[in-house]
Amino acid sequence: MTALLDARQRAMLAEMGIRWNEHLARSETGAAKSPSGSVAQEQVVVGPRAASASPVLSPRAASAPVPVATGAMAPRAAAIELMEWDALAQAVAECRACPLCAGRRNTVFGVGDRQADWLVVGEAPGENEDLQGEPFVGPAGKLLDNMLRALRLDRHHKVYIANVLKCRPPANRNPDPQEVAQCEPFLRRQVQLLRPRIILAMGRFAVQSLLGNNEPIGKLRGRIHSYREVPVVVTYHPAYLLRNPADKARAWEDLCLALDWMGRQPV
Repeated sequence: MTALLDARQRAMLAEMGIRWNEHLARSETGAAKSPSGSVAQEQVVVGPRAASASPVLSPRAASAPVPVATGAMAPRAAAIELMEWDALAQAVAECRACPLCAGRRNTVFGVGDRQADWLVVGEAPGENEDLQGEPFVGPAGKLLDNMLRALRLDRHHKVYIANVLKCRPPANRNPDPQEVAQCEPFLRRQVQLLRPRIILAMGRFAVQSLLGNNEPIGKLRGRIHSYREVPVVVTYHPAYLLRNPADKARAWEDLCLALDWMGRQPV
């Protein structure tokens, strides 16, 4: 079999810590192929419906715990729904809706192309992100950049990057459900303004926020989900991949699934 990736993509995979020959062997036995090939997981599971040869967006489960703007949150969420980019960024910078505002150095609104086809959603800012006010910096950001380059993308062109939370939780603890609920209108409005063609949900809390689903990432990978009619591909957070390099090959499969889906859709 001839090589399916060019030299640049091979170099980026090497930066991700993936040995291409091993991954090629996996693809020949049924794993996802390279961006120039088709994904082996042709049958996409769609909720309770039977899988079909053509991938179909899976609806959000009716019983899933979805954040809802009720009571005191309703007027605030409704106001956010009407904001354009500059007003939205200012609202995030001035937000004091939860206790996380007390310990932040900077809010982390998002970065990238506001005409993006791809939206990358992470979980919450860490120490580096809090210092710089930009998502995915430091070692996890470098790995994400390499993952994007392997797809011939970068964070400033046709890609936008945002987090579920816009402020850093103390000591990088897990986000509190109420904190996620207070930030959810910001992310929802970002999706509305961007109108991306696909979303990469990276990490457990990004997946839970977007899909309202508490299942492990391992059970949600390999099929197309939906957030407000935008296709969603679930994958691991780069920080997790740095701690668990054996799962980098699985993350590459997820990227191939997303790219394959994009290639099937009209522009």
